Amino acid sequence: MGIQRLAHVDVTVTDLDLAVAYYTEVIGLLETERDNNSVYLKCWDEPNHHSLRLIYGPRVGFDRMSFKVQREDDLAEFERKVSQYGFPVIRVSKGDRVGQGESIQFETPSGQLMELVHDIEMVGRATLPVNPTPFVHGLKGIAPPRLDHLLVTAEEVGDSAKFYQDVFGFRITEQLLDGQGHQAAVWLEVSHSPHDLAIVAGHNGGLHHFAWWLDDWDHVRRSADILAYNGIQIDVGPTRHGITRGNTIYFFDPLGTRNEVFTGGYRPDPDFPMITWTEDQIGRAVFYYEGELNQRFMSVHT
Repeated sequence: MGIQRLAHVDVTVTDLDLAVAYYTEVIGLLETERDNNSVYLKCWDEPNHHSLRLIYGPRVGFDRMSFKVQREDDLAEFERKVSQYGFPVIRVSKGDRVGQGESIQFETPSGQLMELVHDIEMVGRATLPVNPTPFVHGLKGIAPPRLDHLLVTAEEVGDSAKFYQDVFGFRITEQLLDGQGHQAAVWLEVSHSPHDLAIVAGHNGGLHHFAWWLDDWDHVRRSADILAYNGIQIDVGPTRHGITRGNTIYFFDPLGTRNEVFTGGYRPDPDFPMITWTEDQIGRAVFYYEGELNQRFMSVHT
């Protein structure tokens, strides 16, 4: 039993046409489907139906995060464990959500809506299934191969991290401790990447960013050129994290939701020891080259 990976992130937008134009033309995602209030998008190397859902709404915000579980039977077991933890679980029937089968959803201790699903519609990669090329000609924008991770906020980081560890088997790869020795931020993984989910101190229910994976540093550099050419507001980067050791750029979509492109980092094997950073080194921990945070970087969406 276990969570396999991050499946998709759902955000609300006040201008669906503008958001779609940005995520297809600048980021370079592929549109797979539309319904009466949503557009579904995926990266070129993702076989599943979508990794981003844009939902038209009265305000910009974070709707939910969805993770894929390994087996159909895992849904019942996770439903039991989440209920025992004290959080009501809602069953969503097959056919009620576009591009996926039966799922369960619930609110996490830090107020984010989380969904678990096993049966995801597979629409195929942009490459051929037999003798494929390692790249695709004619892609627009940055064209990341896949969705990578997201960072959410919590008033009690330690309690929130314990929920993901106890219920779902997430493992902490790195932690940032405040001056009193409490966890101010944690980075957790289930897929043997540096992190699938991170939690930082802040108000409950918030989304700091979601991130796209790139293959190498040169792709990060090229992404900076594309963002600058299109007049996209860059928050930080290109730079490097101390935490995860990854290379990164943070930037905002036209409606104010923070995105990240990310590459590099280590492979945390099952016996990988947790890394600890202390508050006096927070600048190097987050942005290793600059050694400091900017005030805008601390802002989040609910």
